[in-house]
Amino acid sequence: MRVEFYVLSSNTPESRLRAACQLAMKAWRAGLPVFLRGADADQCQVLDQLLWSFRAESFVPHSPAEEDAQAPVVIGLDQAPAQAGGVLLNLHPHLSPHLAQFTRVIEIVNQQPELLAQCRENFRQYRQLGHDPQRVEL
Repeated sequence: MRVEFYVLSSNTPESRLRAACQLAMKAWRAGLPVFLRGADADQCQVLDQLLWSFRAESFVPHSPAEEDAQAPVVIGLDQAPAQAGGVLLNLHPHLSPHLAQFTRVIEIVNQQPELLAQCRENFRQYRQLGHDPQRVEL
């Protein structure tokens, strides 16, 4: 499994959500199933709305996990992905309980101090699990 931490230079939650939508679109266009894991139900709702509007000229087919777990981009919390071998875009503060079902995990980090601290802890946990997480500057 490939694990990457995409690091944004901004500290706004909005830029982090927009980056998640852009990465979801890129992975979907590459033909990969995507699980977009929010931090909570409210953030999942925001992501659902943002995927409709973040790019006026394109559409990303998506659905909340409860409505259609087979959608190309699924938005959820701790549900197991319906399709194994895809990409997990993790906005949740903790590691997914279903890591083994993904071939790639992307954690999206911005410059909020509390988020940086949590992501550093996640980085350590991935290493403890035997992964070699990479840092990618955006």
